[in-house]
Amino acid sequence: MAKTLAALIFDVDGTLAETEELHRAAFNDAFAAAGIPWSWDRPLYARLLEVTGGKERIRHYIEGHGAAPALDAETIAALHRDKTARYTAMVEGHVELRPGVADLLREAHAAGLRLAIATTTSRPNVDALLAAAGPLPAFDVIAAGDEVRAKKPAPDIYVSALERLGLAADSCLAIEDTLNGLRSAQGAGLACLLTKSFYGGDGPFPGALQVVDHLDGIGLEQVQAWFAHAEPMQVAK
Repeated sequence: MAKTLAALIFDVDGTLAETEELHRAAFNDAFAAAGIPWSWDRPLYARLLEVTGGKERIRHYIEGHGAAPALDAETIAALHRDKTARYTAMVEGHVELRPGVADLLREAHAAGLRLAIATTTSRPNVDALLAAAGPLPAFDVIAAGDEVRAKKPAPDIYVSALERLGLAADSCLAIEDTLNGLRSAQGAGLACLLTKSFYGGDGPFPGALQVVDHLDGIGLEQVQAWFAHAEPMQVAK
């Protein structure tokens, strides 16, 4: 039986916009300002992105790479706050939404669908990106940052978004760009459309509803057709 789509739930970094290079630059600037002798190049950052969350990424770099100095939790949090401030200052004028994103948002809003965000990035980063993107339909729910216990690939952030939307998972579609994001959405019982990104990898992306290079030319009618015949997802316990 065909299903009816009630909401789109978007990831942010790599999905709404190609922001990861700005995040990388902001991390490196924050390290330099703090006198910490780290510099994350693209290959290293691609590996570090397998860990979601900025503070978690710094901690993983210290523990997994034997990086010095070893920082305590308070210092990591302060370093991440500085990184966030630097990122939000960089976003305006440097980032555009990925092809097709704005059109799909506007089309979905006009059709009466709910719109939400489910991301592990911090709320100031989301707000800065949306402000820089220009006029867009308002998101009904923004689930971001540290508001849940476990970050992607755990399903917590999507579960939170669904609860705040007041909708069942089988009436919503997640839009992601990474395997961690895909697993997070699937764990919450959501079908997931995967849009490849600069740092998102080439897959495989098992169980994705569809895998596309971008959303340009993919309108709401096509998305609804894919969703209507999506296989049910098993909710993680």
